[in-house]
Amino acid sequence: MSKLRDMLFTSAHADRAKALLTLELLEKNPAGIGDHSTDDFYKNAEEALAMLVEADDRLEAIKKYLDNKQVI
Repeated sequence: MSKLRDMLFTSAHADRAKALLTLELLEKNPAGIGDHSTDDFYKNAEEALAMLVEADDRLEAIKKYLDNKQVI
């Protein structure tokens, strides 16, 4: 494995973990949003979901193109 592939994989995996944690916190501790409005809560949930989808897409691309040594 190349260092570049490792860095890209680690970055995508970290973003995935952050997104999952954010969704978990929003689901289990909605009072934790404090002074934030309901719109902020929804916005945070949508942003976390978008981050999760993007991270999963990046991980899939790494598996498809970098793990198989295919040219991008």
